[in-house]
Amino acid sequence: MVAQLLGLAFLFLQYTCTEATSTTYVKINHNWEVVYQDTSVYGVVGKAVILECGATLPDMYIWSFTKPGTEAIKAVVYNLGKGTRIQKLAETLGKITIISNSAAVSIENLPVAAHGLFTCQAFYDIELEPKVYYYYVHLTVRIPVTKPFLLMSDVSPVEGSTMWMRCNLENGTGPIQYVWQHEARGGNVTTFAHSNTSVINVTNVNRNHTGWYRCVASNAVNSESSNRLLLETIFGPDIPQIDVSPYTITERGYSAVERETVSLLCQAQSNPASQYVWFHNNSQVYAGPHYTITKIFRMHTGDYACLAQNTYLNTRSKKSISLTVYYPPDGSPSCSVEPTLNHTSLRLLCSWSGGFPTPTLHWTGDLQRLAQNESDTGQQSNSLTNTAILLRSEDLTSNNSLFTCVGSHIALKQSVECSTRSYIPPAEPMCFAYITNNRKYLLLSCSWDGGTPKALVWWEGPGGQGNGGEENSNILILRYGTARGGIPYTCHARHPLLAQTKTCRLTLEAPVLLTQRKVVSVYEGSDVQLTCNLRANYLPVSEITWFNNQGLDVQDTSKYRLQRTSAWANLTVRDTHESQDSGEYRCSTSNAVGGTQINITLVVKRHPMPPNVTLVKVAYNGRQRNEVELEWQVESEEESGWTGFILEHRWMSEQPGRRGSNNDSKEETKEKIGPPVWYQNNIQDPEVRRHTVGRLTPTETYQFRITPVNHRTVGHPSSAKSPAEPSSNVLPAVIGAAFGGMLLAAFLTLLLLIFIIRNRNNNPRLHDLLFGLHHSQSRENINFPEDEVVASSEGGIEEIGESASPGPTMALPRASSPLTTTQAPPPGDDNEPVNVTITVQATGS
Repeated sequence: MVAQLLGLAFLFLQYTCTEATSTTYVKINHNWEVVYQDTSVYGVVGKAVILECGATLPDMYIWSFTKPGTEAIKAVVYNLGKGTRIQKLAETLGKITIISNSAAVSIENLPVAAHGLFTCQAFYDIELEPKVYYYYVHLTVRIPVTKPFLLMSDVSPVEGSTMWMRCNLENGTGPIQYVWQHEARGGNVTTFAHSNTSVINVTNVNRNHTGWYRCVASNAVNSESSNRLLLETIFGPDIPQIDVSPYTITERGYSAVERETVSLLCQAQSNPASQYVWFHNNSQVYAGPHYTITKIFRMHTGDYACLAQNTYLNTRSKKSISLTVYYPPDGSPSCSVEPTLNHTSLRLLCSWSGGFPTPTLHWTGDLQRLAQNESDTGQQSNSLTNTAILLRSEDLTSNNSLFTCVGSHIALKQSVECSTRSYIPPAEPMCFAYITNNRKYLLLSCSWDGGTPKALVWWEGPGGQGNGGEENSNILILRYGTARGGIPYTCHARHPLLAQTKTCRLTLEAPVLLTQRKVVSVYEGSDVQLTCNLRANYLPVSEITWFNNQGLDVQDTSKYRLQRTSAWANLTVRDTHESQDSGEYRCSTSNAVGGTQINITLVVKRHPMPPNVTLVKVAYNGRQRNEVELEWQVESEEESGWTGFILEHRWMSEQPGRRGSNNDSKEETKEKIGPPVWYQNNIQDPEVRRHTVGRLTPTETYQFRITPVNHRTVGHPSSAKSPAEPSSNVLPAVIGAAFGGMLLAAFLTLLLLIFIIRNRNNNPRLHDLLFGLHHSQSRENINFPEDEVVASSEGGIEEIGESASPGPTMALPRASSPLTTTQAPPPGDDNEPVNVTITVQATGS
């Protein structure tokens, strides 16, 4: 039965693949008729979607997929009663899982490839009366729109021209709707167009189109807005607007009072800004928008024309006025505004002194009615020369109000005006804190700049720390260390145009320090960095200070390096040493609220002991005995653990039968007499196993040893060894030749002495030189130790002329010492003979 149903299922898969797109619903017939149901599901790329297969779990089911534009039905997942089997095709359709206790399919990370027809064949009551259901699920995969970017054909169009804007998208499922927005200079954002196309045309561009533009693209999935793009319309100049101050309008135009200053201000709307040129009676008098005539006289009467030029468009516009000079009182009305009633109201002042008769003054518009009310209550000043109006908060209509006072004079027959403005500061109040250089006071400052009249500010703090709304109280002075942490200090700001006060707050906190590691371990000889930073920005904070393991303030030296900013400070300890640098290091900081510190433990470790080293060869290189060749080996050569060697040698003793050099200094002699000293030679290459020591003294005996080194850790020295003598077969022959030469020289010397003695009468000077002047048998006095003995190399005394074995001895006469007192020889002939006795003792062996 199951096989038949499966065959029927796959038969229906092949038969109904073309009917699924046209049949939306088939009425259920329980007489062995297959039941068909159609549903539509929408999904979003990268999201999850669930495809239902009936309300209950069937006995068997098969999910298949048909790609749009094809007729092939391919299995995705099935369960024939022995568990769920997911096919390889499912990998291309997203992460597919079967929801427990149902045949519904969950697809996560939905791809575009999953767009198509999913068919679920469900089999119920297989053992009794089988029923077959076909669930067609049409899955539509939608792609969200990406962030659009706006393009303009011209970002600086000329007024009256035509341009287009395009909203470009990289991706998104249609249909896509486009909304176009305009943001004016004042920040007001309006929507001026809706369309289903990405291009919009703007005809007859005008100056009102200037501003920021953005487009919003949306589909059924999402909506994205582009970055704004600035459009600046090039226009102008318009017909100039000329303002004359002070002014009085007559039938002929404007009038002015003699000897006063008249200002002519020309303004014409233009982008870019216009350049202005003033003409008086067709003659150029000034270049610029503001033309001022000081001490105007009647000869200045005439026509004044302002020419505005747009150099970018090369366009011009012009306007002329007529100015007549009269003789009113000196000067012009003066207008001002000031706060009153603790900055809850405004007082407008208008005055005009001088002139005859006295001019009259009055405020225009609604201000005239207010002035009349104050006059009725007796609160107004002299209305003829000084007009003052009190404006309460309920009388103030709007921000940036312009108030105008009109003065009239009988000589002018026209009124003269002055104006003043009152407006709220554009920004918000600002608070900040700082300390004096001597750390004696903490200053809390509050400012609300701008506006007319100037705003009133004052501080309120915890515990009555404040200045209670006094004038010029924008700075609160606290003694250093008395500020309270965690409690806000509030600055209040009041302006007559605002019913409510504005505030800004400062909350002071004691600083908190953080570090990456509280215990830092390094090997000896390396550099290490200790970190210290503030957890947040504190107001105000002094700089971070480091103290070393001795508790001393650390500065930049060859040992320490400091890197710091306002928020962190790092300390680098160079060339660390175990005993000198290990210990507790401390970084600290403080502010007006309190201080803090943090301790960091630095542990400097020694490198491991290196393996032992053995000298395997210590020998002289030749007969000169001034160079020694050494060779050594390291235990456990296959392991590392050493970085070099220390090769040492010391002087032990002088070779027997050899004398030291006469050039030895006293220091060298003392050094040889004292205890032996090891001289070191550092070998940095750990791979070296052979070394030659030169410039040695041949007559001395040396000992050598070698010590391994691992960075700064010195290992155990090897056993000391003396160099071996070089082997040579020529040494006996050399010794024999030297002995024969000595015998020959002794024999020739003896013959020479016999010859001189026998012929002493023929050669008296030579005889006297060798044996003295007279008393040949007398002996000389010995006064100097060098005439008798010499020092041996071991500190003993060696007899000169004394032999180790008995032999012939000859006593030779010596010259008299200059320190010996003798009687001078009597005068006589230099050739007087001298008697000499020679004693020769010969001992046979």
